[in-house]
Amino acid sequence: MDTLLQDLHNYTDSLAQKPLFGLLLTLLVYQGALWLYNRCNRSALIHPVAVSAVVIALLLKISGISYQDYVDANQLIYFLLGPTTVALAIPLYNEFHVLRRQAMPILVTVLFGALAAPAIAVGIAWGMGASDEVLLSLAPKSVTTPIAIGIADQIGAMATLTTGVVVFTGILGVLLSPAVFWLSRLGDTRLQGVVMGINAHGVGTARCFEIGSDSGAFATMAMGLTGTFTALTLPYLIHWLGY
Repeated sequence: MDTLLQDLHNYTDSLAQKPLFGLLLTLLVYQGALWLYNRCNRSALIHPVAVSAVVIALLLKISGISYQDYVDANQLIYFLLGPTTVALAIPLYNEFHVLRRQAMPILVTVLFGALAAPAIAVGIAWGMGASDEVLLSLAPKSVTTPIAIGIADQIGAMATLTTGVVVFTGILGVLLSPAVFWLSRLGDTRLQGVVMGINAHGVGTARCFEIGSDSGAFATMAMGLTGTFTALTLPYLIHWLGY
């Protein structure tokens, strides 16, 4: 039995050294999670991002493959995060005639939301005695992953923690949004898109596109403006606060 386990461990070690293994693992697990998501009527409780993260974490733990080896094998996906975000300009263009009429209310809402969301999160963590490094890692939580990683590197935060918080924030936003919209009587899908874009960034925007193209376009605009505003102001604010 010990020999079998050792052979299995050696086999997984050899697989980890193959550049395509981590990439294929990510794609296969995500496709499986996406299939499950569709089979469960797209329930937010079984979001493919959350399911994939849990499954891959368990597989890495069981197999003994290091997280760094896995990350190195998935650099292509990290690279594609940027172009994918830029590609969201297409639905923005398609709905531009509608967005243009609502530009000023959206801009004001985004500015307040982009300031309030990180301030509340960091304030709660500070009140609970979190370290400075954790506080810095929480600050970019409400922007999409590519921008959040860039901000985290710039302000000296832990990029891995920031990434996890960003994904968790998006999933939590998707889970809670139906109840929040019902309690607030917010039935306009365009306004729902703005709220999701500010608070749940990429994960929330993807959910909005499932509702409709107009909701997705408004979410994209809100997400982009939130990311831009945060990227331009947060590093200077952190420096001004003495971190």
